[in-house]
Amino acid sequence: MRKVYIYKGFERFWHWTQAALILFLAVTGFEVHGSFEIFGFEKAVQFHRVASWMLIGLIVFAIFWHITTGEWKQYIPTTKKLKEQLVYYVSGIFKGEKHPTAKTELSKLNPLQRMVYLSFKLILIPMTIISGIFYMLYKTIDQNNLVVVEDYPLESIAFWHTLGAILLMVFLIVHVYMTTTGETPTSNIKAMLTGYEDLEDEHTENEPLKNTH
Repeated sequence: MRKVYIYKGFERFWHWTQAALILFLAVTGFEVHGSFEIFGFEKAVQFHRVASWMLIGLIVFAIFWHITTGEWKQYIPTTKKLKEQLVYYVSGIFKGEKHPTAKTELSKLNPLQRMVYLSFKLILIPMTIISGIFYMLYKTIDQNNLVVVEDYPLESIAFWHTLGAILLMVFLIVHVYMTTTGETPTSNIKAMLTGYEDLEDEHTENEPLKNTH
């Protein structure tokens, strides 16, 4: 085993800040819906709006970082060892079998993670953010007395935004559970805090996963 620098500084900052903002948006958002009361309706609306713009700003920086560093390649989908990965998560992991794919500096995600995270970034996050912006600007009047959004029923916008929020919570719960499936229950979390992860020598020498399409 040797320590390998897997997660860069901005990557860790982005990961934890995004998680914190999504959780805070969930709390304030469901309070706005009347699910419970913590801050009060007006404060919850105000906090939710500020946090939403902070998340959008963070995502813009993250997109820039992924493009300029080449980290976007981590999410290129592949079918190589996808079946083996599914079988591992369904049964192999409970039998103590060896992980079917190797993690390296150049290939941090297994085939299933690539597809899930890519869907998270290209479908779930955009759906939640776009519907949230429509919700925020619904029938907002600007200085020229123009209605920003009026052609979409508010109920429809609220449905898609709420659905996105619920799916984000499901993703977060599954994601937290999956972090406990490393060498130890806390090794993956420790790696995301320090940037370093203990990998077997053979793992660090393997070729990264390549797109098979």
